[in-house]
Amino acid sequence: MQIDTGNTGFMLLCCSLVMLMTPGLAFFYGGLVGRKNVLAIMMQSFVSMGWTTVLWYGFGYSLCFSGDVGGVIGNFDMAFLHGVKLMDPSPINSGIPVIVFIAYQMMFAIITPALITGAFANRVSFKAYMLFLTGWLTFVYFPFVHMIWGGGILQKWGVLDFAGGIVVHNIAGMAALASVLYIGKRKILDRGPHSIPLVALGTGLLWFGWYGFNAGSEFRVDAVTASAFLNTDIAASFAAVSWLTVEWMIGRKPKFLGLLTGAVAGLATITPAAGFVSPSVAALIGIIAGIVCYFAVALKNKLHLDDALDVWGVHGVGGFLGIILLGVFASLSFNPAAGTDGLLAGNVTFFLKQVAATLFSSVWAFGFTYGMLWLIDLITPVRVEEGSEGMGLDSALHGETAYLDEEVATAVK
Repeated sequence: MQIDTGNTGFMLLCCSLVMLMTPGLAFFYGGLVGRKNVLAIMMQSFVSMGWTTVLWYGFGYSLCFSGDVGGVIGNFDMAFLHGVKLMDPSPINSGIPVIVFIAYQMMFAIITPALITGAFANRVSFKAYMLFLTGWLTFVYFPFVHMIWGGGILQKWGVLDFAGGIVVHNIAGMAALASVLYIGKRKILDRGPHSIPLVALGTGLLWFGWYGFNAGSEFRVDAVTASAFLNTDIAASFAAVSWLTVEWMIGRKPKFLGLLTGAVAGLATITPAAGFVSPSVAALIGIIAGIVCYFAVALKNKLHLDDALDVWGVHGVGGFLGIILLGVFASLSFNPAAGTDGLLAGNVTFFLKQVAATLFSSVWAFGFTYGMLWLIDLITPVRVEEGSEGMGLDSALHGETAYLDEEVATAVK
């Protein structure tokens, strides 16, 4: 194997950027919850960096990218990275060592289940979350990685997902919806985001890391890489402004939180299409994402669903929307090697496949998540006791607090 040092260096950089997204998500969610639950929600993201890595090394990579069982999942031939050698080429680009590919894909596995945690903020026990993290990766995330990126049935069928519209955002969003319906509402609601500056910091880290998330999914440096990079920024920017504008028109005030949330919605929506569409289409996708995701969150509020941090409305709807819009706007002129033409270019079949795959992933993720929560409840209570919820999960579950009480702070002075 001859290592392409330029592409390998680029992929290591992208791997680092995607890793940074999980702490970014922790800050994003941490700012959105109340002061008594900051550490609990942030820990759910950070612990995924540890435990998901253990699972990925143990059997996750093998189930995703080794062999094929019924087109749905891989096998255990590469469990514990058995057989991986220093100079083995990656399956996507033979100039990149497979160990770089393993690390890059692992970062996707780390952040995906962490996205779900925003839906059930302030009311799930840590023990139940650890069981959920393990089961959800094994029975939802790993199969869809294999089916779409690992040579499975959806990839063979011709479904496209550049960087995770289905694999990351849609299945996480549908899992969030299932979690909300199973666990139920919070008994003690937060007064509102306790720190919008923390949310802004998290958004900045997510936006920055998303360049590695999307541009890195080309697995080499070429014109498609540059296009995916530019499309990522354009879609996020147009979505942020669209959300801000709609909320401003309806609520009569321009909200900083709306601008930030709109940017994340745009990032989630462009993810599956980033390397398959033009910058002009990316702008249109951003506008659609900002408007549709805003009204999805409004619908959630109208239905009184306690998706605490709007995971379904932003990631679930965004991922679903992105896959469908890819089916409409995909263009061979912007990815002649791996892309295709979409509905606007007369390819009805591809559009229908994208729709079918998204519906399939939504049902699978929702059903398996709901069932897993029911099974976990038989082992250990999923929901914390009301007293713990009132105290705040930081103190009740972890014996720590993010901030000193005012009285204590005064006494210290």
